Amino acid sequence: MTGRLRHLLRKELIQTLRDPRMRLVILAVPLIQTLVFGYAVSTDVNRVDAAVVDRDRTRESRSLVQSFTGSPAFVGRAVVDMEAAAGMMDRGRVDMVLSVPQGFGEGLGAGDASVQVILDGSSSGTAGTVMGYANDVLAAWSRGLSPASRPAGGVELRSRAWFNPELESRNFYLPGVVVTLVTIVTLMLSSMAVVREKEIGTIEQISVTPISRAELILGKLLPFAAVGMLNVALVVTISVLWFAVPFQGSIAVLMAGAALFLLSTLGMGLLISTVSSTQQQAMLTDFLFIMPAILLSGFVFPISNMPWWAQGLSLLNPLRYMLVIVRGVFLRGAGMAHLWPQMAALAALGVALLAAAVLRFRKRVG
Repeated sequence: MTGRLRHLLRKELIQTLRDPRMRLVILAVPLIQTLVFGYAVSTDVNRVDAAVVDRDRTRESRSLVQSFTGSPAFVGRAVVDMEAAAGMMDRGRVDMVLSVPQGFGEGLGAGDASVQVILDGSSSGTAGTVMGYANDVLAAWSRGLSPASRPAGGVELRSRAWFNPELESRNFYLPGVVVTLVTIVTLMLSSMAVVREKEIGTIEQISVTPISRAELILGKLLPFAAVGMLNVALVVTISVLWFAVPFQGSIAVLMAGAALFLLSTLGMGLLISTVSSTQQQAMLTDFLFIMPAILLSGFVFPISNMPWWAQGLSLLNPLRYMLVIVRGVFLRGAGMAHLWPQMAALAALGVALLAAAVLRFRKRVG
């Protein structure tokens, strides 16, 4: 190793480690990501929310329902009719509907008994797992019947998946790409907005010009907002036309959700830019936010499987709400009537992040 290289490495180490914020980022990022991966990431599906419609109301049907609700894999909610169960499925409150038809008890003796399981197919991986749980519970219940009442071929289970009939995982993941792509692009671009000016020494020149702070912020963020909306349109177009992902909802609702979501990502990017001194710091801070945000969003792993503290943190995550909007519009055809809670949460988070960024920006530049 030459002397010049040795001195250069020493200088880079001193320059990097002497900054307290950079030391925090270097140490905190691996720690936080290790904790998130260790505790929050799980592919198991536990405590499935299920609506139960028992139209037979016989001893046999109650026994079958009890086998489902008594299983640790399911949390049963008794409803009166299929209309109520469908409403719960539309709102995402249940992942499965167990429907026991009238005449089920009589059909057992004749060897012609069937029940229906309706799955939320918008998450193909979860739906497949839930279907396996349902088959296991039904098989165990059938084995427990007396020989006289047990059908020769067992109870036939007829299943149907709503929103994603083929249970294509592509239909589940591609809408989420809209969220992750917009997050990464707009966050990284906006986080470099102010710090780049600091790094090259022009921020002081800008601060003494007649331009107002509001104009400066809008001038920095609006181009990135346009880039974000363009990315949304591009990913949606490719998903629908090239990969044949069903798009059941309104493009206007999707774009409204994207606009509210950009308030959060651009606000966070601007806030990162104001607290960073170099572009390197800004980029590392971006990843400090991006990785936990994606993992706690429900993009890959169900939020319901996470520990209570991780579920609480996810309530402050804009990606969580945007994923519900994107998948709801794509696969369920959901409109404002169903998505307004997510829209309101995005608006609140976006305004709070932008306000914090503007206040911090005034302290640093004013």
